[in-house]
Amino acid sequence: MLEVHDLTAGYGKAQVLWDVSLTVGAGEIVTLLGPNGAGKTTLVNAIAGIAPPWSGRVSLEGTDLGSTRPHKISEAGVAVVPEGRRIFPDMNVADNLDIGAYNPRARERRDDSLERVLTIFPRLGERKRQLAGSLSGGEQQMLAIGRALMAEPSLLLLDEPSLGLAPIIVENIFAILRRLNEEGLSILVVEQNAVEALDLASRGYVLEEGRVVGEGSSAELLADERLRQAYLGL
Repeated sequence: MLEVHDLTAGYGKAQVLWDVSLTVGAGEIVTLLGPNGAGKTTLVNAIAGIAPPWSGRVSLEGTDLGSTRPHKISEAGVAVVPEGRRIFPDMNVADNLDIGAYNPRARERRDDSLERVLTIFPRLGERKRQLAGSLSGGEQQMLAIGRALMAEPSLLLLDEPSLGLAPIIVENIFAILRRLNEEGLSILVVEQNAVEALDLASRGYVLEEGRVVGEGSSAELLADERLRQAYLGL
């Protein structure tokens, strides 16, 4: 599904990532862990075309994304749920969702996608005409995920989906991600909440100072004493 090989990237003259490699298989959930400033968001942005790679390769289902523009990467099947949700607070819930179906392929299936999203997140159906900025934090995260699903992705990238949310809300969000994965959606989730993330994912990578310093199955990462103490906060 997704292959990242020897990726370097950054902003301006500031390099953030050094030779990062990872994969997400079809129908797999993979987590990317690491402290603040490790480069996790930059990696998500590089995959999505927002921060184009300086060198290395990002490919989706064998197609090199290279210098592909973000809207074309979206059309190819990649959707992002950004850190901090980035909803449009002065627009209502329905209009926020509609923005997610902006690419031509998704626009054709807009009505079916909306029905699916409102089935997954019935609370959004109850709040359709409510301003997005007036929603609770958990509802805003549901909206951000729902907006991404409106693009009909095959790969979903989530950047810190648990940030600022109560544990019971995080549990609910992660249960929904499991359900989406069971329906065939591949997921890369960036998290600082290591225990929840490794419980959700089958495999994980640990990023520090722009480099991958650990990888393996969730069980292997949780059992690695050095990673537990230094990077997982356990």
